[in-house]
Amino acid sequence: MTQTVWIIDDDKAIRWVLEKSLSRSNIAYQSFASADDALNALYDTIPSVIISDVRMPGTDGLKFLGKVKAEHPALPVIIMTAHSDLDSAVSAFQGGAFEYLPKPFDVDQAVALIERALAESRSGDAIGESPEAMPALLGQAPAMQDVFRAIGRLSQSSVTVLITGESGTGKERVAEALHRHSVRASKPFIALNTAAIPKDLLESELFGHEKSAFTGAVGSRRGRFEEAEGGTLFLDEIGDMPTELQTRLLRVLSDGHFYRVGGHTPIKANVRVIAATHQHLEERVKQGQFREDLFHRLNVIRLRLPPLRERSEDIPLLVRHFLSRSAANLGVEPKRLSDSAMAFVRQYAFPGNVRQLENLCQWITVMAPGQTVESADLPPEFRLPPDAAPSSHSHEADASPQPASVPAHTAAALADGDWLQLLAREVSQRLAAGETGIIDDLTARFESTCIKSGLAHTGGRKVEAAQLLGWGRNTLTRKIQELGLEHE
Repeated sequence: MTQTVWIIDDDKAIRWVLEKSLSRSNIAYQSFASADDALNALYDTIPSVIISDVRMPGTDGLKFLGKVKAEHPALPVIIMTAHSDLDSAVSAFQGGAFEYLPKPFDVDQAVALIERALAESRSGDAIGESPEAMPALLGQAPAMQDVFRAIGRLSQSSVTVLITGESGTGKERVAEALHRHSVRASKPFIALNTAAIPKDLLESELFGHEKSAFTGAVGSRRGRFEEAEGGTLFLDEIGDMPTELQTRLLRVLSDGHFYRVGGHTPIKANVRVIAATHQHLEERVKQGQFREDLFHRLNVIRLRLPPLRERSEDIPLLVRHFLSRSAANLGVEPKRLSDSAMAFVRQYAFPGNVRQLENLCQWITVMAPGQTVESADLPPEFRLPPDAAPSSHSHEADASPQPASVPAHTAAALADGDWLQLLAREVSQRLAAGETGIIDDLTARFESTCIKSGLAHTGGRKVEAAQLLGWGRNTLTRKIQELGLEHE
C-alpha cells in the first residue's frame, strides 16, 4: 500500500517547496490550501502522515489536529509553527502532535522528519497515541517552552544530553521524549537509576558479565549497554555513580567500547547516552566526588527542568490531566477543583514537583467527596499558608486511626500529614550523632508498628492482618518471630 503525505498550508510557496522535496524523495503527497478541505477529504481516504500549518483561514492547525486525533489517534501529524508560535508548539504536543517543525525550516530536516513519521505510521506505533505517557511535558510556562524547543532542535542529533532538575520534575519523561523524537526511535530505550542499584551490582548491571565472573554468576548476562544497542541508554541520578564506575563509563563514551565483567573481548557500543541528576555536578567535581573529564563528556547539551513552583501557571493544566487519567484508570467520572481549591494547590511549594502533584490527584480521585473538590476536601498540608506548608509527598486519610503506642504529639503530627518530616528529623539527628545501621533499625520499627496496628485492627487474626498489610501469612509469622513480637 502506497504511503501518502498530506501537506496543508495556505501559503502556496510552502506547499510548492514541500511538494518538490517529497517528489525528489519519491514520497507520494497531496496538498490542501485549508484544513477544512483536508477534513472533507478525510471522509474518503486516510493519509499516512499529515504536515499542517497552524495559522490558516477557517479551521486553524491546532483545531484541525484535535479533530484528526479524535477520529484517527494513531495518525502522525506534524505541526509547522513560526518562531512566535511557540505556545502553539506546546499546544501541539498536548494535542498529540508527532512533532513540530519551526519556520523557517531546513528542507532536508523537514523531509527527514516526514520519513520518520512515515516509519512510525508503518509500525502502527505513533507517538501521538499516548500523550499520557509524558505527563511532565505538559505545560505552557516559558521554561517548559524552552524544553520543547530543545527537544525539537535535538531531534536529528545523537549528541549526549545532561538533564538536571529536582526529583519529580520529569527527567525520565524528557529522556523518553528525546528518544522518541530521534532517529533512534525504533530502537530500545533503556533506563537505569544508578542510585537504586547496589554498588557491587552496578558494574554488572551496566556492562553485563561472563559466566563465573564472580560468585553467583552461573551464566553470562547482557548489560544495559548491550540491551540499548542502537538506541538510547538513560542513566538517572548519575551524580551518585561510584568513582570506579565513572572511569569505566568515561572509557565507553571516549572510545565506544566496553568489556563485560570478567570478559576479555571488547564490545562496541552504539548507544546514545542521556544522563540526569538532581545534584549540582560542578560542586561534586570540586569536592572530588565526580570526575571532571566525565562531567565534560556528559555536559555536551544541558537541559534544566524547572521545579513546579517556578511554573505554577501550569498546575491547572496538569491537575486536569492527572485527574482525568486517574479517573480513567478507576473507571469513574473525573473530578474537578473549585477555584478556591485550585488557589490552595497553586500556592503549595511542591517539594516533590510533578510526581507529588500526580499523587495528590490520585488521592483526590479516591478520597475527596463529590465531583467538585473544595479547599476543605484537600489533604491538610495543602490547606496551610505557603510558609507553613510541610514537605510531605504522601497523603494520609484524615480518619486514619493512630496506634495506641504512638505518643500524643507524634499522633498530632501524623494527623497533619507530617510523619515524613518527623522521620527526616530523626534520621538527621542520628546521622549527626555518628550512628550507623540506621535503615535497618528504622525498618524494623516501621514493620513492628505496621504489624501491631494490623493485628489490633483485625482483633489478632493473623491471616486477615497479613492480607491487609500485603504479606502472606508465613511472612507475617516470620516477621513476628524476627522482631520478637510473639509475647507483646
